Amino acid sequence: MSKWLFNHRYYMARRLTQTLVLFAYFGANYFGWNTIQGNLSTALVLGTLPLSDPFSTLQMFFAGAVITTDILMGVGVVLFFYSVVGGRFFCSWVCPINIVTETATWVRNILPFNTVDVCSTLPKSTRTWMVIFSFILSYIFSIAAYEMINPIGIAHRGIIFGFGMGWVLLLAIFLFDLFSQEFGWCGHICPVGRFNGLVGKYSLIKVVHDHEKCVNSLECFKACPEVQILNMVGHQSATITDASCIKCARCIEVCETGAFEVSIVGIAKQIQDSAAIK
Repeated sequence: MSKWLFNHRYYMARRLTQTLVLFAYFGANYFGWNTIQGNLSTALVLGTLPLSDPFSTLQMFFAGAVITTDILMGVGVVLFFYSVVGGRFFCSWVCPINIVTETATWVRNILPFNTVDVCSTLPKSTRTWMVIFSFILSYIFSIAAYEMINPIGIAHRGIIFGFGMGWVLLLAIFLFDLFSQEFGWCGHICPVGRFNGLVGKYSLIKVVHDHEKCVNSLECFKACPEVQILNMVGHQSATITDASCIKCARCIEVCETGAFEVSIVGIAKQIQDSAAIK
């Protein structure tokens, strides 16, 4: 395996996963495959296993919709998965918008001029307020409010059925990330990532940092889309317990000394490490 492939092994795996997920939905709609049917909010796997996004379901609840047993079962399956792997795993391994924002970051890094970090002026609570407003607006207008403009759903439908004017929103997100700040949309605004991070905060699979192997190259800071979670780097060995971690594994790929690795960590250990970092 070449060095480039090794240094991008998780990146390639993520792109393959995202492509396969979208291809499975595409095949279900165009060829009648029974692998997975529905969309990224509510789906049925192999005709038997329901999957329901908790954030979308809560919006439906506040909108006054009847939440069926199948949907509740689907929420339970997803929550179980998030409790093991982590909610923001969806952001880097499934979400099609991740492809848009990471492409914007790649273009941003090769631009011959500096861009303005507009998002640095936004409060850290912006994403949390987006979650709250989504529920409030859903209640007021009796619709799943954020789902009406959710770029994840727009991208999913566009790839399968055609974009129409949906490409305008995706282009806007691309330009926003390109000229405002790296991962401006995902890291500062998107309520889906915030909500999924909260419900998967104490997942069992975590990234662990080994201080003894760290040489303070700061390559992890350059690669991480949620750089604030690396506040232990250069100071101590610890488990990354911050809910913002999207499990993209870029810190593992760029670290030449192997100071980062994936580990299955118990909840008690996570709480202990989190308290130590604070």
